[in-house]
Amino acid sequence: MVDTLDEISQIVKDKLLDGEAGHDWLHVCRVVSSAKQILDTEPQADKEVVILAALLHDIADAKFYGGNESIGPKLAESIMKSHNIEQQRLSHVLDIIRNVSYKGGFSISDFSSLELDIVRDADRLDAIGAIGIARAFTYGGYKNRRLYDEAEKPTEFESRESYQNHQGSTFNHFYEKLVKLKDLIKTKKGKQLALERHDFMLTYMEQFIVETGLKS
Repeated sequence: MVDTLDEISQIVKDKLLDGEAGHDWLHVCRVVSSAKQILDTEPQADKEVVILAALLHDIADAKFYGGNESIGPKLAESIMKSHNIEQQRLSHVLDIIRNVSYKGGFSISDFSSLELDIVRDADRLDAIGAIGIARAFTYGGYKNRRLYDEAEKPTEFESRESYQNHQGSTFNHFYEKLVKLKDLIKTKKGKQLALERHDFMLTYMEQFIVETGLKS
């Protein structure tokens, strides 16, 4: 299985190496690393499922494919089949990929597993803390969004569609999503890591407000 994971890692690296900086190969590497940290405290989890899902979770992120959420799972399935991943694990990984995304907090699913919790926690950890801050502004620049807007208030979204179609400033995204992630973490180790990153992010936000003159 080690050789198989190495081969799949190379495929993902080749696919995402030049991707948008917040969703590229390095993002995948960080998610895999965090997932392994959490796995160390969750020995009952299927390690191979977790690592496969962490590697493949952003192989074709829907936001870069016109919102098409079927491309990622289809590509991941093709990669796993070409490496003879057993059907039970393959299906589990696909279920994780379909359910890992935040989706504005409006994701509804009847699927759950410890392995999903681990991968989703690892992915959400990468959206907060120092890296999360960098990713937010990188993606905001990619989408040509304002850093902040004194007249704009954070939005309370009423649907997944309103979240996905929103074009607000990057700093408001901290209030609209990033500060909420800590309370969505499921695993014990994930909660510990999230708290450290969350507190750092709050400190950054306070300094941002001071330097810009925004009202908190």
